[in-house]
Amino acid sequence: MSDIETPQISRGLEGIYIAESRICKVNGAEGRLYYRGYPIEALVKNSSFEETTFLLLNGKLPTRAELDDITRQLADARDLPQGVVRIISEMSGKAESMDILRTATSALSAYDAETADMSPAANFRKSIRIISRMSSIVATIGRMRAGGSYINPDKALGHVENFMLMLNGKAPDKQALDIMKDMFVIHAEHSSNASTFGTMVAGSTLSDIYSAITAGISVLKGPLHGGADEAALKMMKQIGDPSNTESYIESALAGKQRIMGFGHRVYKAYDPRAKVLKEYLLSLQEHSSEEVRRYTAIALRAEKMMIEKLSASHGIWPNVDFFAGPVYVAAGIPVNLFTPIFAASRSAGWCAHMLEYWKDNRLFRPLEKYTGQIDLEYVPIEKRQ
Repeated sequence: MSDIETPQISRGLEGIYIAESRICKVNGAEGRLYYRGYPIEALVKNSSFEETTFLLLNGKLPTRAELDDITRQLADARDLPQGVVRIISEMSGKAESMDILRTATSALSAYDAETADMSPAANFRKSIRIISRMSSIVATIGRMRAGGSYINPDKALGHVENFMLMLNGKAPDKQALDIMKDMFVIHAEHSSNASTFGTMVAGSTLSDIYSAITAGISVLKGPLHGGADEAALKMMKQIGDPSNTESYIESALAGKQRIMGFGHRVYKAYDPRAKVLKEYLLSLQEHSSEEVRRYTAIALRAEKMMIEKLSASHGIWPNVDFFAGPVYVAAGIPVNLFTPIFAASRSAGWCAHMLEYWKDNRLFRPLEKYTGQIDLEYVPIEKRQ
């Protein structure tokens, strides 16, 4: 392209395809989501995080022996190096949870003898360690922010159950465990979203996988991406009483404020993950706290109003973040862990995309249209006005 031509700029890379992938299909027009061809609804209903991780990394559902093997590998990798535990302890109370997660995950590279080994086999082994230990890091962040100390993992427990043990110091009740198992599966993957793309950009330089995952965590932190679930729950807290919902939404829309948890760059129909979480909230009503019932009532009234006002005309529907907050509250998860748990779950998808992309790697190097001046005369500092 010559300098005199006018390039077509796609702001935010909207509508631009960056690669071919067999990992995830997002059908935004129909509101469908598939991991390796399997509908998200089927995986939430039938699969575990361990099985979903195997599926994402290997491209197929595991046999019983393969599932037992990856379950053992994830369990064996759970314990955190003491240096990483010290980092979490030092940063607790001084930094946001996502900042601690980013730093602690980056530090894991110092304790991995294979960090610089870029062979496919080594990168797969490192992926298992990252997926396992990020959950341990998040649980320890929550534990220490609450004034507790590091809890050694239990290899006999499943991935999510062990996460809850390390977080709370006791085995979770069935309701909380069932919720978190589903949340880990729901958040495990979502195609080339901002954090996955950030991971791939870092990895495309042939940097190590710890650097790539740390980049993904950094991207996920923003409220327009992973932090939206916290923002949506904050809105519900501001509404306070369900009866205030309509007036709050009316005022926000009149002031052209963004209603967090609504709208999506890809989905122009109801986010299938949001449907799953909405059904979950409704099923919990008889067994949830007054706080969760209040948030649910606010969410349902806000959803109804937004659908009536914007869904048909603008294609703005609830996304996964809108219902995630109340679901996490029902499982006893503190707000400051919402996005870190998202990251711990998504580590499976990030690693899967990185392993796939490295098979036919090409450095990401987009162009930009320069709109400034050129050939300016350099003026010595003493002569500048």
